[in-house]
Amino acid sequence: MGMAIVANKFCGVRAVPCHDDLTAEMSRRHNDANILCLSADLLGERLVTRMVELWLTTEFEGGRHARRIEKIAQFEYQNGCPRPDVPADNGPANPSN
Repeated sequence: MGMAIVANKFCGVRAVPCHDDLTAEMSRRHNDANILCLSADLLGERLVTRMVELWLTTEFEGGRHARRIEKIAQFEYQNGCPRPDVPADNGPANPSN
């Protein structure tokens, strides 16, 4: 957890601690995470390899999730961070929601 806490102190960073395939996938799909934090003590090599591959190949959904990232970027900007590039809104995420 500590590595994600420290990484998130930097402007534009969305670091996430992940412990399984689902958290790795959803961190990219819904939060456009740009740093993956993994525990060497708690996760096996095969699981880590699979999670990294999944994380690297999962695309951001956009839609309501892009609005969330924009809000985070605006908050960072108001608190002294330079205006970052934010992910494009790729249309509605789960339009039924």
